[in-house]
Amino acid sequence: MSAAVTDGLLSASEVRQAAIHSWFAALRPGMTVALSTHMNADGDGCGSETALARLLAQRGIHCRIVNPTPWPAMFQFLLGNDVEEASARGARALDDIDALIVLDINDVRRLGQLSDRVRALTVPVSVIDHHVPGDEPVGTLAVADTHACATGELVFDIAVTLGLEITPAIAQSLYAAILTDTGSFRFSNTSPRAHGIAAALLAAGVNPEDMYRRIYAQVSLGRLHLLREALATIDSEPDIGLSHISMDAGVLDRFDVTSEELDGIVEHPRSIAGTRMALFFRDLGHGKVKVSLRSTGDVDVQRFARRYGGGGHRKASGAMLSGSLIEVRSQVVADARAYLRGELAD
Repeated sequence: MSAAVTDGLLSASEVRQAAIHSWFAALRPGMTVALSTHMNADGDGCGSETALARLLAQRGIHCRIVNPTPWPAMFQFLLGNDVEEASARGARALDDIDALIVLDINDVRRLGQLSDRVRALTVPVSVIDHHVPGDEPVGTLAVADTHACATGELVFDIAVTLGLEITPAIAQSLYAAILTDTGSFRFSNTSPRAHGIAAALLAAGVNPEDMYRRIYAQVSLGRLHLLREALATIDSEPDIGLSHISMDAGVLDRFDVTSEELDGIVEHPRSIAGTRMALFFRDLGHGKVKVSLRSTGDVDVQRFARRYGGGGHRKASGAMLSGSLIEVRSQVVADARAYLRGELAD
């Protein structure tokens, strides 16, 4: 491979570079900037936040992470004494900020308990994201591209475009973001550029075996018991390519596990041969059911999820519905059958 091709993989497009320069022009040394992401932050959200916090610190900007839900234990290693994580303070942590940067979402409702406070902010609110915009955008779309494999890719572009140093800690955060959002480089969003950036991050000090161990090889015994119970609910309809799995309320407490340990469960029904759409129904109690959607081939679950006020990516989306687990599952499965048969209008 020529050096020109390699450089091309790592260079952001002119459009992205212009967006980055425009966004950064509004930031000043001495500012206190809050960073936030969606409820139940994942590897892309956590990795992008910690990387951006350290990058902006190089320009004299102090960042404070304020998420709507507690920082996930599995990504605790991405934090350090140089990153302020103030999610436990809730909306009060937004009182004295000069700006808010929201990463990995563009719908204010996904900020959960912070939503109303964010709607009322008078300071600038910008968004760095790779999702299709939601029905109620959080703020100004500053650096956004649905073709990016992860929000971490856009944060990498910020570093390169602004000439900031990608330290080993920053490289680790960006690698976690890209690794998890591409499903360990297995999903369709795994582009040549994703691999090129990953190679650059390995060169910057990331240990891939250590990252695998920290993210994928720290499973609790309770998680395995939970998975065993969930797998017993799998139902598949191979004639139309629909598979789904369910989880009752109270399961997390019963097996002493956290919600972050549910990550990846929806991949089990998706792995069934012939499955085009996979659904994971999780009863949250109090009349709420969370539905995670995954697809293969040309099935667009983002479009399907929008029927219920949800969203995400073409092949990975989610939605929150009101009702009992039985009611929601019955409705969504029926709609999914019709959708897969081409009988459901938008």
